[in-house]
Amino acid sequence: MSRFFATGTDSESESSSEEEQVVRAPAPVYTFSDDEEETKRVVRSMKEKRYEELEGIIHSIRNHRKIKDFASALASFEELQKAYTRAAPVVAKEENGVAPRFFIRALTELDDWVSGAWNDRDNRKTLSKGNSKALTSLRQKLRKYIKEFDAEISKFRENPDLPDDDDERKDTSSSDESEDEEKVKEKPRVRRSPEPQRGPPPQDDDSSDTFDWGSSSSDSSSSSDDETRAATIREKFLKKTTERDDDEERDRRRARRERRERVGKISKKDQADDGGEWETVRKGAATSDKPKMFAKDSDIDAALVVKKLGEISAARGRKRTDRRAQLELLHELRTVAQQHNLGDALQLKLRAATVASLFDYNPKVSDAMKPEYWSRLVENVDQMVTLLLAHEDMMLSETITEENEQLVTPPFKVRGCLLTALERLDDEFIKLLKECDPHSNDYVERLKDEVRVSALIDRVCQVVERDGSPQEICRAYLRKIDHLYYKFDPRAIKKDLSPGEETTIKKMERLCKYIYANDDSDRLRTRAILSHIYHHALHDNWFQARDLLLMSHLQENVQHSDPSTQILYNRTMANLGLCAFRRGNVKEAHGCLAELMMTGKPKELLAQGLLPQRQHERSKEQEKIEKQRQMPFHMHINLELLECVYLVSAMLIEIPYMAAHEFDARRRMISKTFYQNLRASERQALVGPPESMREHAVAAARAMRRGDWRACLNFIVNEKMNAKVWDLMVGAENVRAMLGRLIREESLRTYLFTYAHVYASLSLHSLADMFELPRQRVHSLVSKMIINEELLASLDDPSECAILHRSEPTRMQALALQLADKVGNLVDSNERIFEKQGSFFQRGGAPRGEGRQRDRPREGWGRRQRNRRRDDERAHED
Repeated sequence: MSRFFATGTDSESESSSEEEQVVRAPAPVYTFSDDEEETKRVVRSMKEKRYEELEGIIHSIRNHRKIKDFASALASFEELQKAYTRAAPVVAKEENGVAPRFFIRALTELDDWVSGAWNDRDNRKTLSKGNSKALTSLRQKLRKYIKEFDAEISKFRENPDLPDDDDERKDTSSSDESEDEEKVKEKPRVRRSPEPQRGPPPQDDDSSDTFDWGSSSSDSSSSSDDETRAATIREKFLKKTTERDDDEERDRRRARRERRERVGKISKKDQADDGGEWETVRKGAATSDKPKMFAKDSDIDAALVVKKLGEISAARGRKRTDRRAQLELLHELRTVAQQHNLGDALQLKLRAATVASLFDYNPKVSDAMKPEYWSRLVENVDQMVTLLLAHEDMMLSETITEENEQLVTPPFKVRGCLLTALERLDDEFIKLLKECDPHSNDYVERLKDEVRVSALIDRVCQVVERDGSPQEICRAYLRKIDHLYYKFDPRAIKKDLSPGEETTIKKMERLCKYIYANDDSDRLRTRAILSHIYHHALHDNWFQARDLLLMSHLQENVQHSDPSTQILYNRTMANLGLCAFRRGNVKEAHGCLAELMMTGKPKELLAQGLLPQRQHERSKEQEKIEKQRQMPFHMHINLELLECVYLVSAMLIEIPYMAAHEFDARRRMISKTFYQNLRASERQALVGPPESMREHAVAAARAMRRGDWRACLNFIVNEKMNAKVWDLMVGAENVRAMLGRLIREESLRTYLFTYAHVYASLSLHSLADMFELPRQRVHSLVSKMIINEELLASLDDPSECAILHRSEPTRMQALALQLADKVGNLVDSNERIFEKQGSFFQRGGAPRGEGRQRDRPREGWGRRQRNRRRDDERAHED
C-alpha cells in the first residue's frame, strides 16, 4: 500500500489494517554534528603552490645526492629549472625579483656536491657510464644556470646559517593556522541516526494522529528532512580532508616552529657570546682540551714516558685508530718530557716516533701527503738532525734494539734510522710537486721548498759521515746527487774562479768517486755514473761524458735495470745528444738521439707524460704505476728541442748520402723518421710555406738537396726557430754560427755529388766564393772526398783546381746498368725454377685435352744442357 494512503482517516486505516501489512526498512538518515558550519575550506595562494612545488623537487634532489644518483639528479634539476620558470611571475611580484633563499640554498648545495664529485678523480673513474655522462651534463648545465644568481649565491655564502625566507613565511602561516585550529574543533564526523524499531505501527488514536498531514510535528519533521538533504548534497561536493592528512600537516608545522625557535636561540647565543668561537668537533672520539697522559700524583721519569710511548705506538695500524689523536698524544708526551728535563735522547726517540706517525697519517702510499703535514715532517727531521749534531755521543741506528737503548746516561743509543726518514721525506716532496699544476703559482711556491730539502740533506750527510757505514754514506750522497745533477752552474764555464771555490762539477766528481769506490750494490753506482754523465753533458764537457759512458759499458746491460734507472739512462742519452750537437758533432748527436726518437714515444721514455691510450694498451693499475714514475716538471727536457736537433742532424747526414747514392739500388736509410717526412713532403702536389718546426726542417732539406744553402739556412735559422729552439740552448749565438758553417759544408758536398759528372774541372776559388767558405776548408773537404773515394777526381795544386775523371756513369747509363742487373737476376731465378720443377709451357704445343705431358722430352732443353757442358769443358781445357 502506498505511503500516501497510510496517512488517511481512521476508517481507511481500519480497513487497511485487515489487509496484509508490508513492512519496509526505513531509509538511512544521515545527520551531522553542530560544528559543521564552522569548518573552513582551505584556499592556497599561487605563491604557496609554486613554492611547495619547488620544495618537493629540492627534496628529491637531496635524496638523489645521498645515494649519488647523478642521472636522477640531472632529471630533477631540469624539473627544478622548469618549476622556477613557472614561479618567476610570483617571485617578481612577491619578492621583487629576488630568488627565495631556500632556492639559493638548494643551488649552492648542488653546486658544492657536483664540484666535489668532479674533483674526486678516483671515485669519478669508478662511476658507471650513465652516471659519468650525467655528471658531466649536470656540471655544465649547473654552471651555466647559476650565473644568473651569482649575487644571491655570494650573499648566501657569507651567512649560510641564517634561516630561509620560506621557513619564516611558513612559520608565520602555520602560527596563524594554529590559532584558527584552536578556534575550530575537530573535523565533523558523519554518523548514522539510530534505526527505528521494526514492528507493526501503533494502533491507538494518539499515534494515528501523528500521521495527520495538518499536524505541526509533521511540518517540522519535513522541514528538517529538507535541511538534511541540502546539507548532504553540499557535503558531497565539498573538498574533504582526512584525519591523517591533518595530523601530518600538524606535525610539519610543529617541526618548523621548533626549528625556527632553535635557530633563534643559536643566534641569540651568538649575540650573547663576546668574541667566543665555536669549536669544530672532529669525527671519532670526543676531544678534550689536552689529553691526559699520566695520573696526577705519578712520578714521571724516562721509563714511564717510554712505556706510554709504547702504548701509543701499539695502536698504530689498527682499525679505527685516530691518527690525528696519535699525533696530539705524541706532541703532549714530548711536551711533558721537556718540562721534566728527561734528556735529549728521549726527545730524539719521541721525534722519531712523531716522524713515523706523520708518515702513517697518509693512508694511501701512492697519494701525496698534505703540505701542512709535510712541513711538520721537515721540522721534526730537522730537529732530529740538530740533536744529533749537538751531541757527538748520541747515535741513532736501526741496528740498536729496544733492549740496548741508552736514554739516560751517555753514550746515548736510540733505535731508528735517520736516512730512511730522509729518503721518504724526499719522495713525498716529489709527490707534492707532481700533484701540483706545473703552470700555476702553487707549483712555484712548492718548488721553493727544495732549498729546505737540499739544506736538510747536507746536514744529514754530516751526521751519516760521522756515524754511518760506507753504504749509508753512499745512499746519502746519491740523494744529494739527485738534487744536483740536472742543475746548470754558470760558474763552471767561467775561467777566472777563485782557488777555494767549489763548482758543482767538482762537487759531483767528489760525491760520485766515493760511490764508485765504496758502493756494494750496482744500482747506486749505475745511477751515480748516469748522473755524472748528465752533469758533464749539461756543461758541454763532451769528451769527459763520452769517455765515461764508453768505459762504463752501461748501454750493454741497462735493459736489465729497474724502470727508474732506465728513465735516467734515456734522459742522459738525450742530454748527451744535445751536448754533441752544441759541440758540432752531428753524427754522434744523431747516434745518441736515434734510438730515442725512432720509437715515436720520447715523451713516455723520458717519463714526461703518458700518450693517449689506444685499444687498452695498459690497465688502470699500469697507468697508475707509470704516473708515479713521472718526472717533476722542472726536470723536463724540451721535446721540441730534441726533435729539432734530431731532424737537423739527420738532414746534415742523410742529404749528402742520398746525393752520393742516388742510383744505388741497395741504398739504405740512415734515419727512417726523417726519410718518411721528406717523402711525404715530396708527394704533396702543393707545398705551402712551413709553419711548424718539422716543416721547417723538411723545407731546409729540400733546399739543401737542390744545392741552395742560403734557403736552407734561412729555413733553419730565423726568428720563429730562434724563439722555439735555438734560444733555449746555452751559447745560442755559437750554436747558430756552427749551424751556418755545417750547412754550407754539407751543401758543398751535396753539390759535388749531384753535379760532378757535368764538369771536367772545378776551381776551388769558385767553390769557396759560391758557398762562402775559406779556401783551405774547401780544399780540405775536396781532399777528404777524394781520399774516401766518394769523388773520382784529382787536385791540381798550381791551378788550384779539381780535375774530375769521367769514369762515373751518366744517369741514363746508371739506369741501363740497373735494368741489366735486374734482368740478369730474373733469368737466373727462372733457370733455377726450371731445374727444380720443369717448365710450365710446351714449346711444340700439346693437343687439346691431353694437358701437360711430363714424360715427353722438351725441345731445347737438351741443347741448353749440351751447350753448358761444352762451355765447362772449354773452360777446363783453358
